[in-house]
Amino acid sequence: MRIFKITLVALTLGLMTIANAQTGVLKQQARPQPKTVSELEYKAHADGWMVDINKAYAESERTGKPIMANFTGSDWCGWCKKLKYEVFDKPAFKAWAEKTVVLVELDFPRRFQIPQKYKEQNAGLQQAFKVTGYPTIWVFNLGKDDKGQYSIDALGKTGYVKGVSAFTGGINNMIEKGKTK
Repeated sequence: MRIFKITLVALTLGLMTIANAQTGVLKQQARPQPKTVSELEYKAHADGWMVDINKAYAESERTGKPIMANFTGSDWCGWCKKLKYEVFDKPAFKAWAEKTVVLVELDFPRRFQIPQKYKEQNAGLQQAFKVTGYPTIWVFNLGKDDKGQYSIDALGKTGYVKGVSAFTGGINNMIEKGKTK
């Protein structure tokens, strides 16, 4: 009789576990898909950074400035948020960037969907630069051949760096080394 009760209790606990697991699966499947933002919303989200590499290339050609690309997970990456708050949002950085580089944000968000053309562009650049973690900042010059294919002259890369002067100093060093190539 005692074995029967123990077996019955074990069986009941097992069934409750399966039922709860199934409920969890159903809840997970019912999650809404991330909201897709419009191209206008996406550009506004970038807060002064370009999101289109073709426009960044044109601006780089016009001004002679290298491109600084921020590979980021803007809505989920803690170090990306920290870099934005501690460096990119500061007036000193904005003033430096205006004079020195063309800013491009290449975002990989999780809580919203970016327009498909930028998803594809960002994924292609992620592969080209072999980016495996965020934030990754690449500084580079782009060239274009007569077929419209880009060539990349990479000047250097970095990740999170605390403080505007330390960050911009590192980028300035990359740009200077690139000039002596």
